[in-house]
Amino acid sequence: MSNILIIKHGSLGDLIQANGAIKDIKNFYKNRKVFLLTSQPYAIFMSECPYIDGVIIDKRLPRWNLFYLNTLKKNLQRYNFSKVFDLQNSNRTKFYKKFIINKEVEWSSSETVLEPGQKKSDFDKDPVLERMELQLKKSGIETEYTRNINIDWAIKDISRLIKQYANGEYILLFPFCSKKHQNKKWPYFKELIVKLKQDYKNKFPILIVPGPNEIKEANTLNAKVVTDNQNPVDLKTLISLISNAKFILANDTGPAHIASHLDKAGLVLFGSHTSARKVSIENYNFKALTVKNLKDLNVDTVISEIKSKLN
Repeated sequence: MSNILIIKHGSLGDLIQANGAIKDIKNFYKNRKVFLLTSQPYAIFMSECPYIDGVIIDKRLPRWNLFYLNTLKKNLQRYNFSKVFDLQNSNRTKFYKKFIINKEVEWSSSETVLEPGQKKSDFDKDPVLERMELQLKKSGIETEYTRNINIDWAIKDISRLIKQYANGEYILLFPFCSKKHQNKKWPYFKELIVKLKQDYKNKFPILIVPGPNEIKEANTLNAKVVTDNQNPVDLKTLISLISNAKFILANDTGPAHIASHLDKAGLVLFGSHTSARKVSIENYNFKALTVKNLKDLNVDTVISEIKSKLN
């Protein structure tokens, strides 16, 4: 029997957003095995997702590395895929369609759902979950979960960590962003932490959960830095910490998308790099505060927004 392939390399926020679509695809292909092609940092995490039957790692080496591309092609051919859902919709996956995947395999991507005369650049301006939903519907898939994302499967017992760092309710901050996207970074988290401690009289411990390259910076922010034996926590622990938080404040990064899809009370800070609507991040409890330039967003404005939601 033929199998189904979903391509979603990352980032973390993108994979979290794709969980609903992945579930809808698996529900449609109940009698087929559904595999995910993703990048190394998310392989272990997504291998525990109940909506997929296996994970294939793509190292995403340069396209001039013909040896790697040939190895990847042979590996994918072993699975006898009959349909590919390209949820990454990147130049790399467009290349894979031409040179890596067999031509007889049915392919679903943003380009395959364009209306006559419609440009992909115009289509890409629509909210990401709307685009994903349309892509699945064009394949006849009922989209019950694409916009109704549930990641409860990734939540685990972290009572030990909560007792160690908070022993009750806590505020969770995510002051970082990737090196490639420094324009997403609000520069006043240190000042905000001072103000939060003053205004709330230390009622809520303030926690920061750094990634592998963020621990040093986190230690300069005068908050409690959550690690697991001095190492960054794994992704399920990260999601569980977000799930248990009283309030979350974040830059436009993966943890913000996790908070949104867990329907947590919180705030995400946006500059002009994109819009909250386009990335489908707002809901009833989790809101965006948008300005043209994040450097012009002062601490008092952010504190005011936090108080309106936290009190």
